[in-house]
Amino acid sequence: MNIGQAAKASGVSAKMIRYYEETGLIPAAGRTASGYRDYSDTDVHMLRFIRRARDLGFAVAEISELLGLWRDESRQSAEVKRLAQGHIEALKKKIADLQDMEQTLTMLVNSCQGDHRPHCPILQRLETDREDENLSIQPRAGAIPRPLQ
Repeated sequence: MNIGQAAKASGVSAKMIRYYEETGLIPAAGRTASGYRDYSDTDVHMLRFIRRARDLGFAVAEISELLGLWRDESRQSAEVKRLAQGHIEALKKKIADLQDMEQTLTMLVNSCQGDHRPHCPILQRLETDREDENLSIQPRAGAIPRPLQ
């Protein structure tokens, strides 16, 4: 089957299939007499494996390792489990980091008056590296104070 058919059957775009071939994640497809890529059912099966691994958030390097384990009939499941557990730990860290970002942004949004004044704690936080900075409404450095209305 051609690359378009393989893309449709696997759920992986033709562009990504070419990328996976270029990076060596998958072997280069055979070619027809006219030079078009020719994919087998086995190739499509491998592409589906890659798509499912990507859907679970595995990086290309991890997928390469998973593919190697998948192809290795003498593998030990402990190796696969180790790789998956490492990915779970990375996901947990990412989730915790995202929750921290959400809490910080919520705090900043709640401390911003959102009115006609230019003072904004959101911008103040982005302007400084200090996390312990007071988030109350303060004029930015160099700002000309205006009387409150």
